Amino acid sequence: MTRPKLISVFFIFSALAGQAQTAAPSLAAKTVSTHAAGQTRPTAKVVARVNGAALTDADLQREMLAMFPYARQHGGKIPASMEATVRQGALQMIEFEELVYQEAQRRKMQINPGRLDYAMAEFRQQFDSEATFQRFLKTELHGSRKTLRDRIQRSLLIDRLLDLEVTSKSSVSDQEVRSYYDKNPAEFHVAERVAVQTISVVIPDDATAKDEVTARRHAEDVLKQARATKSYEEFGALAEKASDDEWRVMMGDHGAIEEGKMPPPVGKVAFAMKPGQISDLIRAENSFCIIRLNSHEAAKQLPFEQVRAQIKKNLQARRVDQLRSALNRQLRKTAKVTELS
Repeated sequence: MTRPKLISVFFIFSALAGQAQTAAPSLAAKTVSTHAAGQTRPTAKVVARVNGAALTDADLQREMLAMFPYARQHGGKIPASMEATVRQGALQMIEFEELVYQEAQRRKMQINPGRLDYAMAEFRQQFDSEATFQRFLKTELHGSRKTLRDRIQRSLLIDRLLDLEVTSKSSVSDQEVRSYYDKNPAEFHVAERVAVQTISVVIPDDATAKDEVTARRHAEDVLKQARATKSYEEFGALAEKASDDEWRVMMGDHGAIEEGKMPPPVGKVAFAMKPGQISDLIRAENSFCIIRLNSHEAAKQLPFEQVRAQIKKNLQARRVDQLRSALNRQLRKTAKVTELS
């Protein structure tokens, strides 16, 4: 038996905002509603009708939570600055799901009873005890296992139609991948870069000449300690202790960076250094900076084999988005969708 997609009551998946994203979670993962701590339980207010089928604010809130799972970290609410955008995206999505479900019904698509049983069992396993599961059923579904089964079946039908109309048609050939690589060489060009660690001694804002002298003396002392280090680890440990910039928590490590993305005085020095070398003090904006150069990478063109998998993934995601958008337009063309305030 084919293993169904995992169903989770905790909505750890992100949903599409209309057609803005390129990959949707299993719709079975959003079978039932759940509520963030401190969040007002939705009513049964109808927010939209799709060919007469009512979609409620409970459906909408479920989708909004799927789109913004971090609501639980914001007191159970979506930030006010994002709420309108998230709401509109969620509304478009629940309308799309309903259209897909109705199309699956029109085609008389079925879910194998064994697969549905398996999906029910997997859903039950999300709960740590039978008591917890029963509380969930009572709170969310009035204690009805049949309602839960119906909702899971609905979601699996949506998944099945999307597999048929989107996933199965979204494959990308090796020839298409190669063609994209050949036609877009700039995307696979990596500029010359250096990998550096830094230690910064900040000069206070509105510093007097005396303040700057004090900062320089401190920086010179740190420079002596830096020059005594013999490795990436030793320089990093000093950066954690002595640096004033935010990179200190990363052992001063900026990774590989292009010259144009560095302050000009720092970039000029860094690109003239050799691996393992430690710079003199560099006056950069509001600080004295010390650099350790870890590596110097020449500009290069990434070989096809190195980027083949990522190109294929990106092209397939783009195709999925196009197919979903086309399906949405097709289904809406003959549907009556009414949004209510």
